[in-house]
Amino acid sequence: MTLEITKPIISIDWLNNHLNDENLIILDCTIPKVTNKSTINVDKEQIKGAIFFDIKNSFSDKKAPFPNTILSSKGFEDKAREIGINKESIIVCYDDLGIYSSPRVWWMFQLMGFKNVAVLNGGLPKWKENNYPTEKPEKKPIKKGNFKAAYQPKKITFTKEILSAINNDKILIADARSKGRFYATEPEPRNDIKGGHIPNSISLPFSSVLENGLFKSDDQLKIIFDEINPEKKEFIFSCGSGITASILALAANVSGNNNYAVYDGSWTEWGTTKSLPIER
Repeated sequence: MTLEITKPIISIDWLNNHLNDENLIILDCTIPKVTNKSTINVDKEQIKGAIFFDIKNSFSDKKAPFPNTILSSKGFEDKAREIGINKESIIVCYDDLGIYSSPRVWWMFQLMGFKNVAVLNGGLPKWKENNYPTEKPEKKPIKKGNFKAAYQPKKITFTKEILSAINNDKILIADARSKGRFYATEPEPRNDIKGGHIPNSISLPFSSVLENGLFKSDDQLKIIFDEINPEKKEFIFSCGSGITASILALAANVSGNNNYAVYDGSWTEWGTTKSLPIER
């Protein structure tokens, strides 16, 4: 019987119990925060059997003007096959920071029409707290997979659509950056980007859906999203460059809100494009 993931967030205990299951693929989705200039970690550890999912260099369009720009469906399909992902794979995403970049990879697979994927709640820090098995990363032979993308365009949005959404009372734009960045009372981590926010958007810092390195409970998340969106409008999630917006997308999914998209260019694109309106 093929294992299926029924919830988009799974516990470290669940993963440890299924560590040797057939078709299980564990993806290390770690990227450094934009404020962290260090690129080398000599003490790097990974969950036993994990494969590195290189968001920055393999799974982003490096020719695009903005960071973390999503690949085409064919490009994503090819790269996923290169790291051994199959149509029958069961994918668990995690990152070294707990909950940071792993939801971005979960969202990428949603965008590509793949459902049997989840995020490890608490990531590597919680895994290590329980003394579950880790190893030093090393290159291993990987058999090419047969992954097939089925692009879901409603899961992503772009600047043109955001301009229309600003005055659409059926859409709610939620910004995952800190309130200081949203209101331009603290600087952006990238020096060339203006401060402020998209007009008519709301501030929903990604930290508000987390607690002690974990996602808040399903009930707590439902309360958060019901309070900010009682009319069940379509959500568009934005952030700095599409990473933490995906945390909100995952939290919204858990709370029962499936009508959402992520603004791929996010504030990096909006805040550097001269013709676009900005509020503070």
